[in-house]
Amino acid sequence: MENLSFYVGVIGNIISVLLFLSPAGTFWRIVKHRSTEEFESLPYICTLLSSSLWTYYGIIKPGSYLVATVNGFGVVVEIVYISLFLIYAPPRMRAKTAILAGILDVGFLATTILVTHLAMHEDLRINVTGFMCAGLNIVMYGSPLAAMKTVVTTKSVEYMPFLLSFFVFLNGGIWTFYAFLVHDWFLGVPNGSGFLLGIAQMILYAIYCKSKQSLCKTISDDDDLEFGGDQRENLLSSSGPTQNTNQE
Repeated sequence: MENLSFYVGVIGNIISVLLFLSPAGTFWRIVKHRSTEEFESLPYICTLLSSSLWTYYGIIKPGSYLVATVNGFGVVVEIVYISLFLIYAPPRMRAKTAILAGILDVGFLATTILVTHLAMHEDLRINVTGFMCAGLNIVMYGSPLAAMKTVVTTKSVEYMPFLLSFFVFLNGGIWTFYAFLVHDWFLGVPNGSGFLLGIAQMILYAIYCKSKQSLCKTISDDDDLEFGGDQRENLLSSSGPTQNTNQE
């Protein structure tokens, strides 16, 4: 069972890496156009917070190094994404991004780590951090609900990138299985929610992909080499497995 959980965790790490990288095409477009256009930075700020807390959780909980490594990678990726927002966003969006990142990814994160490390014993520290990570993951996985509503309203999957939805589905499923194997319900509950939402997104995609109003091609031209083309980022990047990404 221990060997099985290790291999499932490795597969989960690979899928989570793909989930973290799924918005890379969007940021290539931002760099190419030297503008963030209508894209929002909040999903990436939240995914950075989620990934950072999951990394901390993986460090303080014995035997959870697979959780720490993949989310540590997610932290690096999300920092790059947010940095690009700070470079290419218009002044108002740049200021908003800087303030939110400072409050959530620096202030809140630092406070959480200091309080749990200094004021709590090991088991309580793990439990409190796990609850916070699970809550953030549920929020992350719930973010596609807005995109799903748009799909139903417009009868088009234009604003729900297939690959991002597909990796959310895979990421939620594999980490739910891993959580079952290692009996970690802080991982299981949010990723189980993500798995169910991923199934719902796949069903919607199957229903509306053939709609005449849909843009049902994953890659259509040079400007669409971004896991979603001209689609807005209504999803977290992640986004992260959350998996953060996380996501786990």
